[in-house]
Amino acid sequence: MSTNANVEPFIVKDCALLNIATGKKARNLTEMRDHLLDIPLGSIYHHFWGGLLRYRFDEPEYKNDFAEWVRYALQDAILAERLSVIDPVACADLECLRQQLLEVMEQRLDETAMITWAEVDMQFHFVSSQILVFYTGETIGRPEQLVAAVSKMSVGSLFYHFIDARRRSPEMLDDFRLWLKPCGDRYEDLCSQLASVDPYFVSLEALRTQLTNLFSHFFQGVSE
Repeated sequence: MSTNANVEPFIVKDCALLNIATGKKARNLTEMRDHLLDIPLGSIYHHFWGGLLRYRFDEPEYKNDFAEWVRYALQDAILAERLSVIDPVACADLECLRQQLLEVMEQRLDETAMITWAEVDMQFHFVSSQILVFYTGETIGRPEQLVAAVSKMSVGSLFYHFIDARRRSPEMLDDFRLWLKPCGDRYEDLCSQLASVDPYFVSLEALRTQLTNLFSHFFQGVSE
């Protein structure tokens, strides 16, 4: 049975997002659509994924900032629902995600004759972000240690290794799969299971539980 004797240890990192103002803002759907035409892709990424690292007292009703703003600032529940079901994981890249947003908004603009304006204090501010990465001092030496390691990971570590990693990898792989690939064919099924996990519609805490259970079931089966 193959081992990962020659594979480097998995270095556990943590992260935080530093918000950066773009200077662009919108008070109605037309303005939002127009800014989306050329807004940096990093801003779209932030407004879909950044909310996962924001501290909130309750689970948000809408997973991306566009849907939330449309619902509560423009009072458009129909458009908010359409925007809320857009899954960035299903998009090949951020440009594809931009086009999906534009198509949904264009359709809604065609349906409505009157433009709704948000109050001045509720206008949408386009924000980008820079990821700040920290070394935790923790490492994982063997794949079977993933069970215990992931169960203790911070939400920032999960975001960095399972979500943001897909943006950094040309193959759109999370860091766990990138680490397991050189370890041999015995982990091919585990990698397939990781590929099927969609982290967008769950909290990072729920994602941690899901991944811990996935690793636990896999390695329990391997040892039997």
